Amino acid sequence: MSKADARRGGCLCGAVRYEIDGELAPIQICHCQDCRKAQGSAFAANIPVAVEHFRLTAGEAQLRAYESSPGKERVFCQVCGSPLFSRFAARPGVVRIRAGTLDPGAGLSVGFHFLTESKADWWTISDDLPRHRGARQAV
Repeated sequence: MSKADARRGGCLCGAVRYEIDGELAPIQICHCQDCRKAQGSAFAANIPVAVEHFRLTAGEAQLRAYESSPGKERVFCQVCGSPLFSRFAARPGVVRIRAGTLDPGAGLSVGFHFLTESKADWWTISDDLPRHRGARQAV
């Protein structure tokens, strides 16, 4: 995929922008309590991306990180608060992009749900995608 074909995204206010080249994995839906609280929703929609395919194009100085658990940082825009990606110290070659921050037309689909054993009791998973009660990560 050429730079012209890169997928692009950013935060709500536009201060932070990024590009991703290469193919993207399917969206992974995490139902853990930490993701629900960080997103303010029933789940987080994540896409693992190798760091060599991810680059910030604007707003790096606007990024702030919060270590939500030992070795895991959630990175967000300090201006508008949009959650953009997370990173694990144990997996330094990968960032987990928040799918909702991608610009329209990314052509993605959801692959599976994980940590469904801790999903919000007010949310019903109504699709037939694979479900994993515990952790499940793929790059």
